[in-house]
Amino acid sequence: MKTRITELFGIERPIIQGGMHYVGFAELASAVSNAGGLGIITALTQGSPEKLAAEIARCREMTDKPFGVNLTFLPAFTAPPYPEYIQAIVEGGVKIVETAGRSPEQYMPALKQAGIKVIHKCTSVRHALKAERIGCDAVSVDGFECGGHPGEDDVPNFILLPRAAEELSIPFVASGGMADGRSLVAALALGAEGMNMGTRFLATREAPVHEKVKQAIVAATELDTRLVMRGLRNTERVLANPAVEKILEIEREKGDALQIGDIMELVAGVYPKVMREGDVEAGAWSCGMVAGLIHDVPSVAELMDRIMAEAEEIISRRLAGMIAR
Repeated sequence: MKTRITELFGIERPIIQGGMHYVGFAELASAVSNAGGLGIITALTQGSPEKLAAEIARCREMTDKPFGVNLTFLPAFTAPPYPEYIQAIVEGGVKIVETAGRSPEQYMPALKQAGIKVIHKCTSVRHALKAERIGCDAVSVDGFECGGHPGEDDVPNFILLPRAAEELSIPFVASGGMADGRSLVAALALGAEGMNMGTRFLATREAPVHEKVKQAIVAATELDTRLVMRGLRNTERVLANPAVEKILEIEREKGDALQIGDIMELVAGVYPKVMREGDVEAGAWSCGMVAGLIHDVPSVAELMDRIMAEAEEIISRRLAGMIAR
């Protein structure tokens, strides 16, 4: 399948594995790339530019296909050493970077000078247009359904994607609620050039996370996610558990007086406990509503083959048959 995204990134299938905290390691990134998509290593998860360089080298040993690095720009008093992370990316020969969080504008000159293609994650059309203006090559448009941070506008993909298609000149992929061939065909029909999957890739055999995490996603339904930190305007969609219910209780009690410190122990530093140790009730961890469409834990190759076969079936038989009638 050829789209502007496959041609931009030199991949065979228009499917991207988005950067995920404590998930984006070489095992998963290489598996997605080997299956024809675009795998992504998560830079800040590695802990230092030196460790990122080592992870890039490890991924190169596992695939000869294109892969990228996610670099999330965080609002922080003490920012990570972003120039050093970018240097590790450049020296590692990586030519694709997925940016997220705050605008990457400050770092675009260094990325573009190194010949790196940039795809920025956006939760609104206005942010996507800003990404286009500052020179991003593509954007990932995240609807309200997505796991992690859906922004504050609460616009689902059935509206957000066509709006993005009306406004953007650069290609974009759909993110949030993406799981199968139906998702891919729908994304293409709504104007996207492919799709970005996070939660669905968590529930694969190569995902370097505890089996309890994968089974928690399989067991969940589309009703089992919650939105936390809304009052802080840093909304995050997470899988429901007792710790998350405690967060929501604190948020109700504090109201407008809520401070991040009130819930810090339940939202910060929990990912190692969840992803590595399998303590899925340790705190809040990102999960999309798409969990309701996830019923198994296949290999990445099996999942990708299934998606493409299903998409082809829908396009060439079901839709073509409807037109013929």
